[in-house]
Amino acid sequence: MNYRIGIDVGGTNTDAVILDDQFHLLAKQKSHTSQDIEAGIRNSLHQVLEESQIDRDQITHVMLGTTQCTNAIVERKRLSTVGVIRLAYPATMSVVPYTAWPEDLKEVLSGQYKVIHGGYEFNGEVLSEINESEIRDLLHSWKGKIDTVAVIGVFSSLKDDQEKQVETIVHQELGEQIPVSLSCEIGSLGLIERENATILNSALFGVIKTTAQGFEHALIAEGIHHAQIYLCQNDGTLMSLSFARKFPIFTIACGPTNSIRGASYLSKLQNAVVLDVGGTTSDIGVINKGFPRQSSTAVEIGGIRTNFRMPDIISIGLGGGSIIRKTDKGYTIGPDSVGYQITEKAKVFGGNTLTTTDIAVRLGKAEVGNQQFIADLPIEDAEQIYKQVGSTVAAAIDRMKNSAEEIQVILVGGGSIVVPSKIDGVSKIIRDENGDVANAIGACISQVSGQYEKIYIYDEIQREDAMQDAKYHAVNQAIKAGAQKESIQTVDVEEVPLAYYPGNANRIRIKVVGDLS
Repeated sequence: MNYRIGIDVGGTNTDAVILDDQFHLLAKQKSHTSQDIEAGIRNSLHQVLEESQIDRDQITHVMLGTTQCTNAIVERKRLSTVGVIRLAYPATMSVVPYTAWPEDLKEVLSGQYKVIHGGYEFNGEVLSEINESEIRDLLHSWKGKIDTVAVIGVFSSLKDDQEKQVETIVHQELGEQIPVSLSCEIGSLGLIERENATILNSALFGVIKTTAQGFEHALIAEGIHHAQIYLCQNDGTLMSLSFARKFPIFTIACGPTNSIRGASYLSKLQNAVVLDVGGTTSDIGVINKGFPRQSSTAVEIGGIRTNFRMPDIISIGLGGGSIIRKTDKGYTIGPDSVGYQITEKAKVFGGNTLTTTDIAVRLGKAEVGNQQFIADLPIEDAEQIYKQVGSTVAAAIDRMKNSAEEIQVILVGGGSIVVPSKIDGVSKIIRDENGDVANAIGACISQVSGQYEKIYIYDEIQREDAMQDAKYHAVNQAIKAGAQKESIQTVDVEEVPLAYYPGNANRIRIKVVGDLS
């Protein structure tokens, strides 16, 4: 018998589950997230191993979903300094790198950048040839001032050879140990948004290194020595540690996508809306063919506009620990929360703060704490607040729907007890007894993906050849991320004609998934 462990580190709780090789849930644990990620992981890991009593040598795979990269950007902490090389001169000088960035974040990353010769026109013709001596002189001036390098070429989504040539020169001048991010491997169309995503990826190299080391140390401390280690991506799939170290930005927003994948697995539904209620916030996403629906618009991360792949998620300030306050006009719910201190501050646990969990207990919808502690709240007021919770959730779900028809909603998360059983616009609410750890289950059952996107000029290449080329690169990326080659299947193909490009241009995006190697 082989086993796999899934761990999801959230803002309030760290969840851990153990599944056997038939994906049967053997044990689950939920404990408070610690400020030190390693201590929190070790705590949950130790508890779930003690509960299951499995042979540690039979653990073959361990998966981690973490918010560390997201938190680093938001908090402006532990980020690496970045040297930004934009291949575009003499064009694009009116909008230089770091334009519209928050000053505090720009200061943390050191703000080193240079627009130099290189790049392509929108039709694939050379804008200007790169100048090797110019690049080497620049890198020489940056020695000792930067930790990582980000390379962005104009229209590198058409041709990426210049970016890769610069990467080679960076390693020659600064050493193989210097990490390099290439925009052609990270973002989509749109120079500034793609550049921003590439800079952030470089800034996260130190964070992901520390996170990976902490995870490995936690496993070794618990006697897990032979398991393959994976990190969760924000498209609902996994990546190997080596792949994660190259693309740390893909871990951003992996928490909600883990919950979506877990909800799909528990409910056996391939298409539905998922409502994941935590201690502080609720995330609402959509399952499309078993995977999270991707956002079609640019996404802001820590005040930075980016265009790399991100799940289509709406977050609202409603959770199991949301604080309720009485006003002249009634009651307000959140957006602040008692978070992981709910067992100390919520009224049902003997505290003085009224929370949404207290309301659920007062109305007999949940059995936690002591109902006597909340008996002084008028039942009419509790019903009014409960109705407000339902209205807030209904409005958020409506924003995710594609039509006015009622839809099925899968309800998961530790705070799901606060959500009413009937919501306007929802035909059925599906709950599962293990929905409180859907995020860790989602991490545990996920596959490995590969995705490739490029603009192809059909006047220069046959459509079939373009499709084959895109699929080849997507499959190659999946293999690098840790997938078995024989198991890889295409799950999504997107072909968009670009009328404003000459030569019958089309943007092709192909996504493939495969089982863990």
